[in-house]
Amino acid sequence: MVDMSRTETVRKVASAAAVGGGSVSALGLGLYGVLRAEAMLARRAIGDPLDEPPPNPSGWYGRKRPGPAIRVALLGDSGAAGYGVENVEETPGAHLATGIAAAADRRVYLGCFAVVGAQTSNLMDQVDRALLIEPELVVISIGANDVTHGVLPGQSIRELTACLARLNSAGVKIVMGTCPDLGTVRPISPPLKQWARMMSRRMATSQAIAVVEAGGRSVSLANTLGPEFDARPMDLFGPDRFHPSAEGYAAFAGVLLPTALAALGMGPVDDAPRAARGEGIKPLQRAASQASRTPGTELDGTQGPGRGVRGLLVELRHRRRQPQVEAEKPAESLESAEPA
Repeated sequence: MVDMSRTETVRKVASAAAVGGGSVSALGLGLYGVLRAEAMLARRAIGDPLDEPPPNPSGWYGRKRPGPAIRVALLGDSGAAGYGVENVEETPGAHLATGIAAAADRRVYLGCFAVVGAQTSNLMDQVDRALLIEPELVVISIGANDVTHGVLPGQSIRELTACLARLNSAGVKIVMGTCPDLGTVRPISPPLKQWARMMSRRMATSQAIAVVEAGGRSVSLANTLGPEFDARPMDLFGPDRFHPSAEGYAAFAGVLLPTALAALGMGPVDDAPRAARGEGIKPLQRAASQASRTPGTELDGTQGPGRGVRGLLVELRHRRRQPQVEAEKPAESLESAEPA
């Protein structure tokens, strides 16, 4: 049954890729050398990775708030880990955990298992370690390194689907921030910029389909952060002009937070999709393609109306961002996070 499910997911991914951007061969083999040269120039401009890993945001949040604590695991690559920042409260994990604690008025335990440079092929190891903390919610952000290393969506989705199945078997709620828009990265020049944008959107579309098919929720990072990063590169990009700055990571977490709260059952009570906001019930394949190009789009099949003529129907919505609160430093022990 698992193999059949994976086959069906890959078929839908291929169909959605056709809806969202045409054939991979559209650029033609003649541009291959140009793209390779542009990639080498971009890597030189970005520079070598930092030797020091980012600060680890794992720990207890919501000091003096009541329990029981909400356990959250954060998985993914350098974007999830907070590569490039110096202080732990600047990491996306700290922003996300602080936001959940404030909105829920509960303590939160965050386990961050994200690894700089990780590809989807490395995700299962993170899943295995995350399940040791028995999380209620797992938040995933991965895929950019798959794009930059030329991994096609089909291969990534097979690996992602296996990870989602393992999380499902453990009864964990899943939220995935889909692949960010690499077309906004300043060191990347045309035609590689257009190629990066197209492949980022394909990866995001593929991930959204896989996550919703697995009963989770996806939220678009690509077209939420993309225009902001493009308009304010000096503010939202870090020194390497590839990874977000501290402010960029805060924006990154702010996009994930409303969907994370909804997955935990802590969203607004009256929050049905509204046509006036471009929300509604749509076939999964078309919704996933639309989400890859539309700012802040969440897809949710967990409470959907089932299947229609064109397959699984999902809720497409644009959740309102939560008021930003100052991120905490995590406490290392439960005792230091207990109410007075």
